[in-house]
Amino acid sequence: MRWRKQAMKYVYRLESISHPGQRHIGITGDSRRRLKQHNSSDSHHTAKCKPWKPVLVIRFEDDGRADAFERYLKYGSGHAFAKHHLC
Repeated sequence: MRWRKQAMKYVYRLESISHPGQRHIGITGDSRRRLKQHNSSDSHHTAKCKPWKPVLVIRFEDDGRADAFERYLKYGSGHAFAKHHLC
């Protein structure tokens, strides 16, 4: 039997250091690389509020669950939950 290394996905929440109160939620396979991209203006959406710091990073082994959790945090009741209860 061969074991296949399963890729992990990370759902993360960033907070702007220069613009307190500005937050960003995303998903990635490499959380460190993605933070560097946000802080080096490689991400058009977050460039104006850099630098960013991570306030929450959750690792998922299941891509579907990671995608669903990111969507939950970005929209509707999940957005409200994240705004009030996550760092």
